[in-house]
Amino acid sequence: MIKYFISYDLRDSRDYQKLYDELKRFKAIQVLESLYCLKYQDDKTEELRDHFKKFIDSDDGLIIIKSAFWAGINLDNSPNDL
Repeated sequence: MIKYFISYDLRDSRDYQKLYDELKRFKAIQVLESLYCLKYQDDKTEELRDHFKKFIDSDDGLIIIKSAFWAGINLDNSPNDL
């Protein structure tokens, strides 16, 4: 399992609940306000993007980042807790 970071910008309607519910289903942890981290199968970045885009509007922004290393400060939760 690999750590992936998911960040988003919800623009006009800002319906967060659908996205939050799906992140919770994936056992993602909130690292910063609009940044979550989860564990998932290796080499599935596009698969995750395609899955999570179903939970945002067409004008919203979404990025999925596969991570081998990370560093942070003053985080809400640590990716090491996954």
